[in-house]
Amino acid sequence: MTAGRWLLWLVLALPGAWMLGPWGFTPDAYGYGHAIADSGDWAAWLLMATLAVTPVRLLFKRARWTAWLARRRRDLGVASFAYAAGHTAVYLWKKGSLAQVVAELSDTYLVAGWLALALFLPLAITSNDASMRALKRKWKTLHRLVYPAAILTFLHWIWSAFDPTTAWIHAGVLAAIETARIVLQRRGKPRRG
Repeated sequence: MTAGRWLLWLVLALPGAWMLGPWGFTPDAYGYGHAIADSGDWAAWLLMATLAVTPVRLLFKRARWTAWLARRRRDLGVASFAYAAGHTAVYLWKKGSLAQVVAELSDTYLVAGWLALALFLPLAITSNDASMRALKRKWKTLHRLVYPAAILTFLHWIWSAFDPTTAWIHAGVLAAIETARIVLQRRGKPRRG
């Protein structure tokens, strides 16, 4: 791993350290509510950053930094999954028993969250060079699961929020990112005459 990649991972880990510190040292002040919200926020923000790489690369084709960003897209995606896994771990810790987790599976927002996590798991596991070589063309097909997983992530956020305004704003940003990606990809395709 290059020094630049180590630095990127250090930066990506900082929000997690910021969450664990206050929760460990001042659990009464920070607590479960902050830990679950902050880990979910970072998972969603990094997911949006991951999905924004393609439209940014298509928009600024000649810029060198977009090539670096494209090479680091998998790192952003894995970091997003790590925060989502942390979000899930905090939830499971709070519930304390499998029976309580199963009892809550009828809640729509939890079903959306579990389905999103299930879709993200194979993406995180295969976000490495060895998997890309082994899966070849199937790798790209598999990683298209990020789109339904993103929709489920934002539905989970909207349906679970006390005030869903912020979640709706972020869902709008995600929709803008995806619209830009589709438009820019279609514009870049050669026309058949």
